[in-house]
Amino acid sequence: MGILLALSAIVAVIVIASRRSNSPATRMTPLAAPREAASDAVSDLPVVRFEDVTRAVNINFQHYNGAVGEKLLPETMGGGVAFFDFDGDGDADLFFVNGAAWPWTPAEQRQPSHHALFRNDAGRFMDVTEGSGLDVSFQGMGVACGDYDNDGRMDLFITGVGEQRLFHNEGDGRFRDVTALAGVMVESSDWGTGASFFDYDRDGRLDLFICHYVQWSRDIDFEVDYRLAGIGRAYGPPMNFPGSFSRLYHNQGDGRFADVSARAGIQVRNKATGQPMAKSLGVAPVDFNNDGWIDLIVANDTVQNFVFSNRWDGTFAEVGVESGLAFDTFGSTRGAMGIDAGRFAEDESLGVSIGNFANEMLALYVTQPDALIFADEAIAQGVGAASRLSLSFGVFFFDYDLDGWLDLHTANGHIEESINRVQASQHYQQPAQLFWNARGSRRGRGFLPVSPTHGGQDLFQPLVGRGSAYADFDGDGDLDVIITQINGRPLLLRNDQQLGHSWVRFRLMGTRSNRDAVGSWVRLRTGAHTQWRQVMPTRGYLSQSELPVTFGLGHAGRIDEVEVVWPTGVRQKVPPSEIRRNALNEIREPNF
Repeated sequence: MGILLALSAIVAVIVIASRRSNSPATRMTPLAAPREAASDAVSDLPVVRFEDVTRAVNINFQHYNGAVGEKLLPETMGGGVAFFDFDGDGDADLFFVNGAAWPWTPAEQRQPSHHALFRNDAGRFMDVTEGSGLDVSFQGMGVACGDYDNDGRMDLFITGVGEQRLFHNEGDGRFRDVTALAGVMVESSDWGTGASFFDYDRDGRLDLFICHYVQWSRDIDFEVDYRLAGIGRAYGPPMNFPGSFSRLYHNQGDGRFADVSARAGIQVRNKATGQPMAKSLGVAPVDFNNDGWIDLIVANDTVQNFVFSNRWDGTFAEVGVESGLAFDTFGSTRGAMGIDAGRFAEDESLGVSIGNFANEMLALYVTQPDALIFADEAIAQGVGAASRLSLSFGVFFFDYDLDGWLDLHTANGHIEESINRVQASQHYQQPAQLFWNARGSRRGRGFLPVSPTHGGQDLFQPLVGRGSAYADFDGDGDLDVIITQINGRPLLLRNDQQLGHSWVRFRLMGTRSNRDAVGSWVRLRTGAHTQWRQVMPTRGYLSQSELPVTFGLGHAGRIDEVEVVWPTGVRQKVPPSEIRRNALNEIREPNF
């Protein structure tokens, strides 16, 4: 009898039903044993404390998802955050995307909400939303920042459920809604998520890519009727929601955008059904094949990831399968959310990290020698086993200890509040994770998980994490982190590293390229060590990080070489004698 009871309990834990009559099996990525224990270099881990300063710097934003108990999928998916300098004073300001009450929600159950803008005044923040034009309310998801008209002011694009808005920065802290004028209206059935401003045709103007998640409505959600055994209706993955098409808008140069999605080749159909395949949440604009043109790597939830290779003629070829990025090592899809790309190794290989669902572990695809093919090296690189239980949304590369090597950060949190009742290993609130790049240590390779002993307790407090971003908000050279959470307050973590490491920061200004030089790469060499940083605010999940790029110099005595590769393809050498260490340096694109 005891054996039967035990077996019954196990079965109850793993039973998940997405329809009343159809219960898909739980997907779990198999794991191989790590090549070696990670403890061999723990003694080399730096002590870098992150301190929660959210209240101390006057950030009082509260996210609201509009939930009243119906368990509608969008309620558990937002919202993004952006570090961007909207007033041009050199400080990293903050913008938060908020949710809203549903139109059918009774008045007595509604809460007032709107998106929020905070101005950075020397490391403290002031809520300047009222009267800014951004104090509008809808079920928002993500945000993209970009100076699309090259007037020197950062504009904002906000995605959402059945609504999206483009705001032109008018200066003096005011934004004007130009959605209709710019031609970027959407249908009420559209659900926009991640978005990015980038220049795909190298004409010096920022175009706009928008991820669309699934075809959604309240009626569809109730028809899908996702349930958990012993709980009833619950938030769940999107397997039984129809897919959708993402959109690409070409910047016409007159304040208007043209929808070129179909002719550009970014609308992918299921070969068996002919229906839209994508269920996109995140995008990484990056030149993955080193041909000088920006490509797009798109993270799809429960369907294969896409890789759109730029053909140089305004069109893209989808090469996800050929590149090795479409599936995991075993040919399976995963619940992909946030995504980021960076050159984290000495051999200049490109890494692409994708946050995945619980029990699927973090993906870390790496280009292989002498081939434009990626392989998922998460286990071998030391981030696989440690991330398996986490449900990761936000993910980005950054050098938090300024030693000259890109580290990796994830923001985590489950989608269902009651998950612990059916899966003892899972919790709704989950701590973030930080992985230190050990290439500069005696170990010489891979990543090591950072514990509260080395990163501080505040960094690892449990949250329902979603969007995340980084910036040097207090001007001390190291990179600080912000994390948003569902129906809660954000967490601003000040980086208090005191390792004595030097650093250098660069802000680029385009002349022939787009004004903020989005898409540029900066290469810096100190002795035998070479680092690369891309000017790209779009990182992670629904969010944007700062534009300036930061290089940690560790204890390097001098900078030997700096080269900028502009979006136009022009390469510019910057004399090391003109570079100020421990300072922000501005570089202007040569106009020839």
